[in-house]
Amino acid sequence: MSSEKEVKPQQISIELGEKEAEGIYSNLAIITHSPAEFIIDFTRVVPGAPKAKVHARIITTPQHAKMLLKALEENIEKFESKFGEIKIDGQAQPQFGFATSPKGEKIN
Repeated sequence: MSSEKEVKPQQISIELGEKEAEGIYSNLAIITHSPAEFIIDFTRVVPGAPKAKVHARIITTPQHAKMLLKALEENIEKFESKFGEIKIDGQAQPQFGFATSPKGEKIN
């Protein structure tokens, strides 16, 4: 007989507000990091507009950023197995999309 108690996963009830349920469209994410956190700024680039406004900023730990990466990979695999491969235009460097700033520096 083991003295260890079985740990049961905790159920969490997640509330989605009306405004958040509408979502925010983003076609550009800028990712920066420090030793303690990852910062993901979601913005929207509009053709012909000289500026893009950040619509949402997510700040998370490196561990949670890696968990997010794995969750995205799993979901992309599921999506592609159901709907086919997601194709990315043949551009070597997309004009906009996802960008990582070197050494956590701000990208203008």
